[in-house]
Amino acid sequence: MIEYEDFTKVDIRTGRVVRAEDFVGAKKPAIQLWIDFGPEIGIKKSSAQITHYYKKEMLIGRQVLAVVNFPPKQIGPFMSEVLVLGVGDDAGAIVLIGPDQAVPNGRRVH
Repeated sequence: MIEYEDFTKVDIRTGRVVRAEDFVGAKKPAIQLWIDFGPEIGIKKSSAQITHYYKKEMLIGRQVLAVVNFPPKQIGPFMSEVLVLGVGDDAGAIVLIGPDQAVPNGRRVH
């Protein structure tokens, strides 16, 4: 078990996808995302293997949840700055997690 203080170390925030591009050349199919986390954090990039259920066009404007305090990770030529959260279905395809009502970008998950 972890303590509540351990959970609070993971900074999960709401953000809105403002740009999405196919990740050409990725080892596994992925989409590059630019996510607006509001004025405190700004726009951050992420690479997400979400191509089974999502096309880049359908992601623009969508709110997602992401961990914003992991160190950046180089994925091929792309620097991923945040980890977008999702849940795997029975086949392992990822379904994004996000609020079911609009909330301001940058709000922290409690």
